[in-house]
Amino acid sequence: MPKKKPTYEGLQINIRKLKTPKIEVWRNQYADKDYIVNLENPEFTCVCPKTGLPDFANITLQYKPAQWCVELKSFKMHMFFYRDIGIFHEHVINKILGDFVKSCKPRWAFIKGEFNVRGGIKTTVSAEYQGSSL
Repeated sequence: MPKKKPTYEGLQINIRKLKTPKIEVWRNQYADKDYIVNLENPEFTCVCPKTGLPDFANITLQYKPAQWCVELKSFKMHMFFYRDIGIFHEHVINKILGDFVKSCKPRWAFIKGEFNVRGGIKTTVSAEYQGSSL
């Protein structure tokens, strides 16, 4: 009997519409300055949508604030939300970046997810947003 090929079809169709916790912001009193904020989550977890097994990662997000800065507790809760979500590495990085940009509208943002080795392969996914200046 031939071995059935695994399929990922349909697993992430509506991932862009996934309702995630709101990332709150506060007014930047130094919006005239060009500086970088570095946020790191060395204990990020999500779930493999194919196997249901946990995925672990170190996620680093850097951004140049414009009018708004991100409130850290709400960002932490946003990241914690993925703990029980089945999502591909590529999708989670792009979804976090998209939600982040939507909330604080930075000048620039960069995210990198370094996922732990699974099946002998280490995955690193990064994405960048080039915003506009003031």
